[in-house]
Amino acid sequence: MTYDFFYKLFGSQVIAAIIQSLLPLFVFILPFALFAVWLERKVSAHMQDRLGPMRVGWHGWLQTVADILKLIQKEDIIATANDKPLFNLAPVLVFVGTYAAFAAIPFTSAFIGSNLDLGVFFIVAVSGFVVAGILMAGWASNNKYSLLGAMRSAAQIISYEIPTVMVIITIVMITGTLNLNTLSQLQTGHFWNWMIFGGPVFGVSKFLMIPFMIISFGIIYISTLAEVNRTPFDIPEAESELVSGYHTEYSGMKFAMFFLAEYANMFAVSAIVTALFFGGYQSPIGYIGHLLGLPWLVPIEQLFWFTAKGLFFVFVQMWLRWTLPRLRVDQLMTACWKYLIPIAFADLIIIGLITLI
Repeated sequence: MTYDFFYKLFGSQVIAAIIQSLLPLFVFILPFALFAVWLERKVSAHMQDRLGPMRVGWHGWLQTVADILKLIQKEDIIATANDKPLFNLAPVLVFVGTYAAFAAIPFTSAFIGSNLDLGVFFIVAVSGFVVAGILMAGWASNNKYSLLGAMRSAAQIISYEIPTVMVIITIVMITGTLNLNTLSQLQTGHFWNWMIFGGPVFGVSKFLMIPFMIISFGIIYISTLAEVNRTPFDIPEAESELVSGYHTEYSGMKFAMFFLAEYANMFAVSAIVTALFFGGYQSPIGYIGHLLGLPWLVPIEQLFWFTAKGLFFVFVQMWLRWTLPRLRVDQLMTACWKYLIPIAFADLIIIGLITLI
């Protein structure tokens, strides 16, 4: 729909495709990253009984803008012993992997970057770019701290993808689709139709399924925390051990690209959880646009609900960062391989049996 609009406006398929691909970056990702950095500072401050940034703008809301201007002006330093091509490519690869995931995320029924039938599979696949970019950054930095952080991150992300995929298989088994837009449409009508409450299943099976769907949600939320390197799973950049992990050697806009990718990733995984379990862009109480006979209002309401749900889970990520202690490496891997994976596998089998019955 967006592509057709720009094609009619400019009369060029190339220009229409470029504008459509850049639209999420300038319309959502950059403003969200600025807001999320400010929000995290304020959340951490209030949880520690202090004010946080207050002087630059109202309640410090311009502080992040000042930080961006500072990063733009910083000198781009590359050490002589660094592998320069890989060192320069790594932050781009990490950001591209994160940015590409937004192509399959349905913000509304009318605004989807690409309505892919294999949407969830595509998101899991392109996340591999992030792993490759982080490994590249650690290796090319020629720094033991960076390499150790990169190896930790790769092991962590690859391990926690297993329970994530198991939960996704559980949802696909119930709904029969990998398309996030179709999945959101299946959860329409009322919040009781959301997957967290058993989804489009009726009768006794729905009530049997609810506790196991809640377990599935818990597993995927914990796993996505680990995949975006958020506390208590932030060992790849543990400042008490590794200075700053895989981006220790980076400065200026290259460091900013890692930072931007992290915050974009926070919303991306929250959006996936929202689409899988909490109705996606569907309203929990119905649409005012339908009641008033204003169909053009419905996509605006859908954008509000989808963004609100996603931001809530982003807030929880920030809340956990300033509440829980960081896990050790052995504890992190134990949590995945000894607990999350067996529980996810058992959950998959039980939900499969309930679905068959």
